[in-house]
Amino acid sequence: MRHFSFRPALTLRGREFHGLRGWTGKPLHPPLTDIPVGAYMLAAGFDVISAVGHDESWSRDFFRAASFCLIGGAVASVLAALTGFWDWLRSTSPGTQARRTANAHALTMVTVTVLVLVGIAVRAVLFWDEPSTPGLALALTLAAAGLTFLGGTIGGTLAFDYGFNVNTAADSPVWHESETDLLPGQKQPSEPSQPEPEPEPSPPRPTQPRHA
Repeated sequence: MRHFSFRPALTLRGREFHGLRGWTGKPLHPPLTDIPVGAYMLAAGFDVISAVGHDESWSRDFFRAASFCLIGGAVASVLAALTGFWDWLRSTSPGTQARRTANAHALTMVTVTVLVLVGIAVRAVLFWDEPSTPGLALALTLAAAGLTFLGGTIGGTLAFDYGFNVNTAADSPVWHESETDLLPGQKQPSEPSQPEPEPEPSPPRPTQPRHA
């Protein structure tokens, strides 16, 4: 039995396109959020290392690395926020728990973005030549990282508790033992073409007796 299946996960053929929301089974917002989330967590780690080793020659390198992580994450967050807003607008209805949860997620992540932008400004204007991460910059980074964790947890509830933008497989053939892949848009996997059986040889005709 085969052990790997790449094509169904990578293909866009057969998936319905939803504009800024992405494709059925391939929404754009979740993967875009991975970039700022990872960047903000790395920035927090680098700042802690820099502050702890403030007397070391490498502490400034970690401070600068954290600063660039914050800048890169902030740039990527623009696309994440845009796709997230479109999800909120098109995929949730007012008055529902799903909309309220999406509101909480959006408010948390907007607050993160404000903290990050303030942190970048503080670093660039006041502390760029510092030998290690100053206390104010560290506090802003840690606050942003903590709220990022909270916002990601709320966003995870939307996806994994409520099934938001999830194209569920239910009792799909993908969970049945099979050698054939189910591609996007298919209800049943395409059966591999079978070679046509060779025609059976016709039985020999009986010979007619000869008359003398």
